Amino acid sequence: MPGMSRHGNCYDNAVVESFFSSLKKERIKRKIYPIREEARLEILGCIEVVVHTD
Repeated sequence: MPGMSRHGNCYDNAVVESFFSSLKKERIKRKIYPIREEARLEILGCIEVVVHTD
């Protein structure tokens, strides 16, 4: 997937891309969610933890 940054600036969205890469590796790819709502709640919980710890 191509980056969304301005031409010549490849680092302005690196933090977000790193977060979503870690989220996929640590949560999404390791578990099979029986219902979509369970997956949604776990992902939102991860995002809340990151937002409140910074």
